[in-house]
Amino acid sequence: MTSIYVSSVIDAPAADVWASVRDFNGMPLWHPLIADSQIENGLTSDRIGCVRYFHTRDGGLIREQLLALSDYDYTFTYAILESPMGVSDYVATLKLTPVTDGDRCFGEWTADFSAPPEREAELKRFVSQEVFLAGFQALQARLARRR
Repeated sequence: MTSIYVSSVIDAPAADVWASVRDFNGMPLWHPLIADSQIENGLTSDRIGCVRYFHTRDGGLIREQLLALSDYDYTFTYAILESPMGVSDYVATLKLTPVTDGDRCFGEWTADFSAPPEREAELKRFVSQEVFLAGFQALQARLARRR
C-alpha cells in the first residue's frame, strides 16, 4: 500500500477555498489536468455515493465515488472506481483548515492505494506532484486573482 501526503498554505480563507473545491463535479473549474466532469445518474454532486466521471486533458477517463463530505470540517473523501493509472484500492481525502494568522488556509490532500511494484514510485510522484500539488497551486492562483 502506497501512502501520499501533500500539504500547502493557500492565501485565501478556508471558506473561499472550500467554495471552490466542495462541488464534486467542479474540478474542471480549478484543476489544470481536468477537461470535463459529469455526475452519473442525475444525482447531485454533494450526495454521498454519487459517482463522477471526468476526462483528463490527455484524454484519460476516470470514475470516482464520493465517500464522505463535511461542510463543518471542510473535508471530502473519494475512491477511484476506474482509472488508466493502474491503481487499486485508491482512497483520497482533501481537508482544509483555517489559518487565522492572515486568514489563510492549510490544505492537506492524502491518498492510499495499491500499485504494481514497478510503477509505484512513478505513480506516487505523479499523484503527489501533478494531481495534488498542481491542484493546490491552481487554487492559490485562482483565489489570488479574486482578492
